Amino acid sequence: MSSKDLDILFDKAFENAQLIPQESVPQDVQLVLYGLYKQASSGTTSIHVQNPQDLINAFKLNAWMQVKHLSIDEAKQQYIDIINQLMKERNI
Repeated sequence: MSSKDLDILFDKAFENAQLIPQESVPQDVQLVLYGLYKQASSGTTSIHVQNPQDLINAFKLNAWMQVKHLSIDEAKQQYIDIINQLMKERNI
C-alpha cells in the first residue's frame, strides 16, 4: 500500500473514531489509540512532561512511549485496524 493510500485510510479512521461513543471504548483501548495517533501524527520526538503530578498526562505519555518503537506507517496501520474493529463490534 502506498503512503498516500495509508494517509487516506488513516484520516478516514480518525473521522470514524468520532462516531464511536467514547464511553463504549475501554480506557486502556482509548490510551492505546491515543499513543498510536500521537506516534502516527508526530513520530517519535523528545517527550517532556510538563507536570509529572498530572496523572492523566502521565498515562497518555506512557501510552505514547509504549508505541514509540513503531514507524509512523506501522502506527497508522494499527490505529486503522483498531478503529475498524471497534466500528465492526458496534455495528457502525
